[in-house]
Amino acid sequence: MTDLKFEQKRSLSRLEAADQLTALAAALRKGGDAELELSPGTLSLRIPDDLRSEMEVEIGDGEIELEIELTWPTTPKRKKPPAKAARTTTSTSTSTSKTKNTRRSATKKP
Repeated sequence: MTDLKFEQKRSLSRLEAADQLTALAAALRKGGDAELELSPGTLSLRIPDDLRSEMEVEIGDGEIELEIELTWPTTPKRKKPPAKAARTTTSTSTSTSKTKNTRRSATKKP
């Protein structure tokens, strides 16, 4: 089920198409909350840093169809916590017990 669908079909000049693509490009560059002026209103979107894209060109029946599709999740991805830098710790301990150094030989005595 689709949460929301906006679709607009209309004829426009080459310059109007360029203006729409320029506005979309500016919104993509900015990221975050973006607004696209589309007559008769404004479309507000949250655009993340990472997107998936698909481009499709079909030629047939005397027409060229160009589709550019951008996809991203509606919920932001959780960023992984930064890896903690390895810490070098120095500990000092004092001991009150005495230790004996003893050597053991690996050979048996007769």
